[in-house]
Amino acid sequence: MKGLVIMHDQQAVTSSLQVAETFGKNHKHVLDAISNLAAEKSAAKFFAEDTYENRGKQYPMYYMNRDGFTLLAMGFTGAKALQFKLAYIDAFNKMETSLQKQIPQSLPEALRLAADIAEERDKEKSGRLIAEQQVGELQPKASYYDKVLANPSLVTISVIAKDYGLSARAMNAKLHSLKVQYKQGSTWLLYSKYQKTGWTHSDTTMVTRKDGTEKAVLNTKWTQKGRLGLYELLKDHGVLPLIEQEA
Repeated sequence: MKGLVIMHDQQAVTSSLQVAETFGKNHKHVLDAISNLAAEKSAAKFFAEDTYENRGKQYPMYYMNRDGFTLLAMGFTGAKALQFKLAYIDAFNKMETSLQKQIPQSLPEALRLAADIAEERDKEKSGRLIAEQQVGELQPKASYYDKVLANPSLVTISVIAKDYGLSARAMNAKLHSLKVQYKQGSTWLLYSKYQKTGWTHSDTTMVTRKDGTEKAVLNTKWTQKGRLGLYELLKDHGVLPLIEQEA
C-alpha cells in the first residue's frame, strides 16, 4: 500500500493509474469516471490531466488531490473498497502533515529557511566553479617550457606574498585588482583566462561545520610556472619582489 499518495507540483496527490491498481479497476473506466467529474467546472480544479509512457507510447492519465480522490472514490463500494479508502485518507494525512512541517510558522523560521536555501544555492555554485577551475588546470598540455619549470614543490600565496613584503590578504587583493582571481564566498578562484595556464594546482578537502554538516573547501597552491607568471605580471604593473627593489 506504499506510494498511494505522492508529491506533484508541490501538493499531495494520487494518480488515476494508482487508483485503478489499488481498487482493481480498468484504467480506462477510471479515466471515464474522472472525465465525467472534471466536466463539472467546480470539480475540474481537483484534477490535472497528464500522460504516461508504456512501451514507447504516450497514454492519458490524471493526477488528483484529496478532494478529487474523494469525489472519485464515492462510487467505489464494498468492504475492500472501504479499506482502500481509509488507507488513502491516512496516506493523504501523513503527506500533508509532512508538508505542514516544512512550511515556516513564523517570520524567523521563514527567514531561516530562505537563508538555508540561499546557502544551498551558493554551495552548488561554488562547487561548480571549483570543478571548472580544477578541470581547467588539468587541460594545458605540457610544453618544453613546462618541463623546464617542472618542480614538485608547490607554494602558497603566503609564500609568494612574503617575497614582495606583503601579507597574503594584500597579495590576494592585488591579484583581484589585476583580474587574476575573484572571490566566491570565502574562496579565491581564478578567472577563466588563467585557469588553463598551469599556474595553480588545486584540491578539495571536506571541512565539518559546527552543525555537523560538511562543505568542500578549495586549497589552491601555485606552481613554479605560476610563481614566475605572477612575477612577470606584477612587474608589468610596477610591483617588484623585495630582492629587486631599490634600497
